[in-house]
Amino acid sequence: MTSKSSQFRIITVCTGNICRSPMAGLMLAEAFAAGGLAGATVDSAGIAAYEVGRPIDPRAARNLQAHGISSDHHVAREWRPEWFHTRELILALDVDHYGWLRQTAPDRESLSRIRMLRSFDPAVAGKDPLDQGIEDPWYGGHADFDLTWNLIHDAVPGIVAYVRDQLAHQERPEQRVRSIS
Repeated sequence: MTSKSSQFRIITVCTGNICRSPMAGLMLAEAFAAGGLAGATVDSAGIAAYEVGRPIDPRAARNLQAHGISSDHHVAREWRPEWFHTRELILALDVDHYGWLRQTAPDRESLSRIRMLRSFDPAVAGKDPLDQGIEDPWYGGHADFDLTWNLIHDAVPGIVAYVRDQLAHQERPEQRVRSIS
């Protein structure tokens, strides 16, 4: 018998869901496809509702397109509390998102699923979450979106390795201990 499913669901979370979290989500989806991780799915959301229904920021779209990743179908949406129970990994893009998610998490299991995205980047993995954030590029220019790409990019291999390990663990049969008495 295997665990509940052979799927691993991730959500990336930022403020308005038009810059950082869709960039991270689309970059991860591309990496999962390239790595043959069909059981991994990723989506994104924002903690605020003011961008709901809008497309990705054009500067983020240009940055993704320059790397061969389409963002044409992205529509911003707001975080929904039920996602605490339907995502195996909840990735905050900055410390304010991390704090908000931790404050609103309904239980310990949900808390255990919340991580900073950059906690998977070996350069900052052991650091405090305050040192793992990605500042909002919305207030800046193209260089800020390039920096956002680079910071997310550096975390992607660690996330892919983590998900690969989790999926392998899900696929292994549970071992049952039988008593011979």
